[in-house]
Amino acid sequence: MVDLGPNESNNVGLRDAAVHGWFDFDRGLLYPDFVVDAHDVVADIGCGDGGAAMFCARRGARVLLADVDLPRLDAAYHRLDSIAPGRISAHPVQGAPVPLEDGCATRIICTEVIEHVEDPKFLLAELFRIGRPGALLLLSCPDPRAEAVQQKLAPPAYFERPNHIRILQSDELKALAEEAGFVIRRASSYGFYWAVWWSLFWTTGQEFGARNEVLDHWARAWQGILDSEGGPRVQKVMDEVLPKSQVLVCQKP
Repeated sequence: MVDLGPNESNNVGLRDAAVHGWFDFDRGLLYPDFVVDAHDVVADIGCGDGGAAMFCARRGARVLLADVDLPRLDAAYHRLDSIAPGRISAHPVQGAPVPLEDGCATRIICTEVIEHVEDPKFLLAELFRIGRPGALLLLSCPDPRAEAVQQKLAPPAYFERPNHIRILQSDELKALAEEAGFVIRRASSYGFYWAVWWSLFWTTGQEFGARNEVLDHWARAWQGILDSEGGPRVQKVMDEVLPKSQVLVCQKP
């Protein structure tokens, strides 16, 4: 049995994501076609725990954090400020407009947020507004194939406010970005590992974040698959069948 230590799920999840090009520090790529360097001002809208923003801070970028969850925003700010003092700022979102100036960012991150908001068109308009000409946008949301599984397994609250209040088809997500004025540079999907992880999570009856033997077994199984000779092919096929998330890399003209 593979021994992954106390954080099996996240460790395997990071390895799985890296195969898709996430967090490629040597090449400066947060995601394929989304390069970040010390010249950038990165606005992470719906930053959550600040995982993506952490990568950008370590690349030397100035980082603007924004979120409606004030405790998580504060925690993310202090974590990032400890490694990049003076280059991090936190901006509480208390209403519809994003609390940032026009054209302030060269890079915009908005991952797993749009499925929560009341007005996705307004959100995209705001992301366009805060970007400088030529700014890149990294936009993601749950893939409808994975969400169809969650509809059968997750509790009803998963699809109620403030959680997921809409399921966006890939053509809908692209249309929203293009209608806002963005040019789509890359469209992709990934995350079979996490699609299955969440499906199993609902069966455990435990709180999110609690250690669980079922999820640990799944992490070890997927790690074993990735380590196998045929692992990359299995991952590719399964990601095509049941991806957790769809991702767009867009650019403001």
